[in-house]
Amino acid sequence: MKKTDVLVIGGSATGLVAAITAKSNFPEKDVTVIRKEEKVMIPCGIPYIYGTVGTSDNNILPDGGLVNLGVNIVVDEVISVDTEKKVVSTKKGEQYEYDKLIMGTGSMPIVPGWLKGTDLENVFTIPKDKVYLDEFQEKLKGLDKIVVVGAGFIGVEISDELNKAGKEVTLVEIQDTILGMTFDEEFALEAQGILAERGVDVKTKVGISEIVGDGKVQSVKFNTGEVMEADAVILSMGYKPNTELAKDMGLTLNKFGFIEADQHRRTEVKDVFAAGDCASKVDFSTGKISRIMLASTACTEARVAGLNLYGLCTFATFRGTVGIYSTCIGETGLGVAGLIEKAAIAEGFNIATGSFTGMNRHPGKFGDAHKQTVKLIVSKNTGLILGGEVLGGKEIGELTNAIGIAIQNHMTVNDLLVTQIGTQPMLTASPAGYPLVKAAEAIAKQLKK
Repeated sequence: MKKTDVLVIGGSATGLVAAITAKSNFPEKDVTVIRKEEKVMIPCGIPYIYGTVGTSDNNILPDGGLVNLGVNIVVDEVISVDTEKKVVSTKKGEQYEYDKLIMGTGSMPIVPGWLKGTDLENVFTIPKDKVYLDEFQEKLKGLDKIVVVGAGFIGVEISDELNKAGKEVTLVEIQDTILGMTFDEEFALEAQGILAERGVDVKTKVGISEIVGDGKVQSVKFNTGEVMEADAVILSMGYKPNTELAKDMGLTLNKFGFIEADQHRRTEVKDVFAAGDCASKVDFSTGKISRIMLASTACTEARVAGLNLYGLCTFATFRGTVGIYSTCIGETGLGVAGLIEKAAIAEGFNIATGSFTGMNRHPGKFGDAHKQTVKLIVSKNTGLILGGEVLGGKEIGELTNAIGIAIQNHMTVNDLLVTQIGTQPMLTASPAGYPLVKAAEAIAKQLKK
């Protein structure tokens, strides 16, 4: 039997960050990661292997950080855990005794049981599995008419990438707009228009009822009765936590199937922690159970777990997911942090909103200049920032992160009004018309009435 102080199950974003954090903060401890994959994918980069980056080999999460610190990497699969004896058993017949265990088993694509035809050849999902993704890419070479089901971020991004690669792509979404669960309508419609202009056939307010074929995909049937010819179907209908191992271990799962973990990422079983897509979390603003699964959230939780292994850190807690997303369609980026307007209203918040549209460069005659819109959602009672949405050039990812920081640090509209903004003509909007501050100004005027 092999021994290690800290054992991390899972090698994606959670496992990587948890192991690096543990080894960096407790260098005297032996840290081991057990993962199924020889090479690990960068999760958010997966859609781009089908277009922009060309191959999964250009989307590898490097092992250098682990290796340089002295973390042990074991390519194997954990099949059982005895939490009383603190021993894990693997598929290859090995056993490892641990002191602390971090569960980072991630998530899996949802394949709905009610959908007929999902077992046909050329029906694909988008897991974080390099071998599967490579086979998927090879099969796509001879397939031209692609139907993507589900217009969340991954569905939108892979549709755009396959379109750029010359495929005939139809994106199907049962909601009113693409990205409708994440953005308010004005932002979602803007994204939808751009995607359509780029050549993707976008069908909204339409569901898929059956995938039709004799052994392999031949067509899809919509809930309207319409039938469309197809060579392949890509299911991008969400993800579920990968918690079968946790269930077998006797760990408590919440009603959505996530491993219960506290703000230090401790489970109810002593010395077992859980972080990332497999672990429970609450929404930062509402305190309700959240089903958000993001690499950014996973990395934060992994750091918290790693820091709390050998004594609780008062600063290292995870008090809820803000929910910070961004995507890019062509030269236009869209981002969101926290609650959007319709979600805040649905939760019962008394809100005020404000938007401002300017340019991301000053003057706006630079070649890469792009309009930039910021929308803020705040509590009308306190001025507390609840959420924000951004549309602009490729810099909006960092602006979205800035709004996330404001939310997490309980900043108000008044705080934003006096925030000092560093600007440079080729890099940012004008300090006199900085959309984030101007959106705050618009709300401040409302709150004075």
